[in-house]
Amino acid sequence: MKEIFDQLSEDFSKLTTKRYSTSFSLGIYFLGKEMRQPIYSIYGFVRLADEIVDSFHEFDKKYLLDKFKEDTFEAIALGISLNPILNSFQKVVNQYQIDHELILLFLNSMEMDLLEKTYTPELYGEYILGSAEVVGLMCLKVFTSGNELEYQRLKPSAMKLGSAFQKINFLRDVKTDYQSLNRCYFPNVNLSKFCDLDKRAIEKEIEDEFAAALIGIKMLPLSSRNGVYLSYVYYKKLFCKIKGLSAEKIMTGRIRIPNHLKIGLMFDSMIRHKLNVI
Repeated sequence: MKEIFDQLSEDFSKLTTKRYSTSFSLGIYFLGKEMRQPIYSIYGFVRLADEIVDSFHEFDKKYLLDKFKEDTFEAIALGISLNPILNSFQKVVNQYQIDHELILLFLNSMEMDLLEKTYTPELYGEYILGSAEVVGLMCLKVFTSGNELEYQRLKPSAMKLGSAFQKINFLRDVKTDYQSLNRCYFPNVNLSKFCDLDKRAIEKEIEDEFAAALIGIKMLPLSSRNGVYLSYVYYKKLFCKIKGLSAEKIMTGRIRIPNHLKIGLMFDSMIRHKLNVI
């Protein structure tokens, strides 16, 4: 009879994704039907951990994250959790044999957000690996459906895509991260004196990663290619908007793509996919 609770858990992960991210929800919708729920479950897990470190300021965040980590691996070992998000996530981890090291790396990056720190190039790379690149690899496990050769072939591109997405998020949220959370992820950058030269250096990294990621997107199975490409198109559009603004301007507010433009990008992505011109 656990099927009823499992369905409830999956519904909860899907609702969490839709409530927090319109863009990722659109991307997931254009995955093959069998791929959608596992990706909702991965996103729900990632979102919940992120909320602990970013939003629950009036609570003991270290305790909550430590408990979340303990509960995560207990759920994976037992095959069940009374936390619906973790119950749906453990099902995906066990079904697709997601390496536990990927989960540890992700949670370690979340722990880094609990501390005020200056990011060296090494810590910056470590944070992006855990917060973004391994999430791409969790999703790739689903996209390749247990084909280890395909997973290894596409792994570098998946990591580049996750890294590019995260760096764009850093630029998009730079004002909130700096002023509200006292965070600066960029090494050797003083955000109180953030300038166009600093911004262009970060943008060059993103451009290079996007180019490498697109190669891998084109090699994805048809069941996942269109949904991943749509996310790529959305972030590329957001990136172009950020590039068109000065460093001073992006320090004044969060950069967004309106929902009606997201719908337009969705149809453009569909047409390009059908014409095989991505």
